[in-house]
Amino acid sequence: MDFTALLLHWFKNNQRDLPWKHTVDPYKIWLSEVILQQTRIEQGYDYYLRFAKQYPTVQALAAASVDEVLKLWQGLGYYSRARNLHYTAQLVVNKLKGKFPRTYEKLLTLKGIGEYTAAAIASFAYNEAVPALDGNGYRVLSRFFGVETPIDTTVGKKEIYALAKEILPSKEVGRFNQALMDFGALMCTPKNAQCADCPLSTACFAFNYDKIAALPVKSKKVVVRSRYFHYFIVSDGHNTYLHKRMGNDIWEALYEFPLIETLTEVEAEYITEEQLFKSFFGKYSPIIIRHSLLIKHQLTHQSLLARFYAVKLNTMPEQLGKDFRKIPIAQLEQYSIPRLIDAFLEKNAEQFLFQKKCLS
Repeated sequence: MDFTALLLHWFKNNQRDLPWKHTVDPYKIWLSEVILQQTRIEQGYDYYLRFAKQYPTVQALAAASVDEVLKLWQGLGYYSRARNLHYTAQLVVNKLKGKFPRTYEKLLTLKGIGEYTAAAIASFAYNEAVPALDGNGYRVLSRFFGVETPIDTTVGKKEIYALAKEILPSKEVGRFNQALMDFGALMCTPKNAQCADCPLSTACFAFNYDKIAALPVKSKKVVVRSRYFHYFIVSDGHNTYLHKRMGNDIWEALYEFPLIETLTEVEAEYITEEQLFKSFFGKYSPIIIRHSLLIKHQLTHQSLLARFYAVKLNTMPEQLGKDFRKIPIAQLEQYSIPRLIDAFLEKNAEQFLFQKKCLS
């Protein structure tokens, strides 16, 4: 069976109609790949359209501020992707005269561009003979060829890559890579694979040996840790306080309310005794008007368990310590904030930001 020929024939009649497939512009391809990293197409689709409209060229993206880029990215998660996107756009414009490198190896030197993204750009834009293997590609090849080496190991990745390199066509490289992705997304899915309608099933190792559920093999389990966040929404009905998160942690460069993190879940009475709480609010006679229930926000490697507190002070200084600045509530939408906070405010702004009386 000619795996490559059958795959390309299937792709001709079944490929997904996605906007980034209709271009060989390396900027648009790069933009789509960064947005879709660890993101479902259903979620990333509209983000791609908004970014492509707001920043139609790499020059337009480079000219934006990082805050503007983060604001447009808000809700998509993995914000380091947005920061790297902006950094690399500026590098391409300022150091490379607005031209993306034309080879896989040179694309790898750009920040935020890993092996898969570099291969996607190189093959889609320049038809370079390099496999672009995402999770779909690993799954399809592992099942069809019966690769039982864990795909999250160096040995397993090399084995799959060698297979892909061997069956890569000499001319339609970009189409082959796209076909492999689409086939994994539509036919050879993680669960409920469409084996009955699969044109490759007669020669598929996993299908013939009843190993669809067992392949691909993964050796590593994701360790998830829990973090307890306590957010304090200080308001006089017109103003509140925000600061920009810094350091090597989640949500870097996004804005948030004053935060205290604890190792375990604690009651509001305990929080008011924390030294950090006193350093935030001590001399302003804080009153906690109400607090929310515990809210769970799931990230890939972290479970965030957050509680929000509405706080009233006897005076609203321009600065709350050295880190938090007073901003008008009406301007809050101009700031890029984590989805956790944004989702909470969508339902609770009246009670917590404007501190209107609530029955609860």
